[in-house]
Amino acid sequence: MASFQYIQKHVIVGQAGCGKSSILVQLTDGRFLKDSEPTIGVEFGARVVDLGDNKRVKLQIWDTAGQESFRSITRSYYRGAEGALLVFDVTHRSSFAALPEWLEDLRQYCEENVQILVVGNKVDLDATDSSAKREVSSEEAREWAANNDCKYIETSAATGHNIVEAFELVARAIHELVQATSSSGHSAAAARSRPPTPPAPRPDVASVLSPRLSTMYHCDTTSNGDEQGCTPRTRPPAS
Repeated sequence: MASFQYIQKHVIVGQAGCGKSSILVQLTDGRFLKDSEPTIGVEFGARVVDLGDNKRVKLQIWDTAGQESFRSITRSYYRGAEGALLVFDVTHRSSFAALPEWLEDLRQYCEENVQILVVGNKVDLDATDSSAKREVSSEEAREWAANNDCKYIETSAATGHNIVEAFELVARAIHELVQATSSSGHSAAAARSRPPTPPAPRPDVASVLSPRLSTMYHCDTTSNGDEQGCTPRTRPPAS
């Protein structure tokens, strides 16, 4: 098991179909989740990233459903999130137009100083799929992100382009913020940025994840979005 010195909670949000689950699977498994079904509720993944100077951070990543019918459920998983990927599909303008609503949710329910990265996903389609033309330019998306005090990056879950870099960018911003504020004792995030105590097993568990990741988790239904009560379970190879 990879060692780490810190722990962070991240969420991935955005309209249904923009590739959030594919981003998570590409990060954790290094493969493309082709023709995936919409996320039902939430999915959880984890990865340790290296920030340099012997600093390693474990990312707890919650991929939330984009359908309106799940909004009241998924918002509970925003609690305690220090980082967020706000994702849209560059070939579907409607997903870009929905960003303000998702951004409002993040700033209402996440940590006060949540670090938000706007992610323009599926940049590969403009070059590989003649039926999928780009509808949001890099310049427009970058300007919108800057106007809302966010950084911007473009990714492809299909090729892996900038997937790891996106999470590292958010993780580094959180770590720098924590280090700048922890000495004064005013940062709630700083108190959590350490390895968690392993939770005791509980009987009231339910699978809240679809079997997309090589490592799946059974999660305590009372966890309210924390990793407490989540037990890793390795998925057997496909036959």
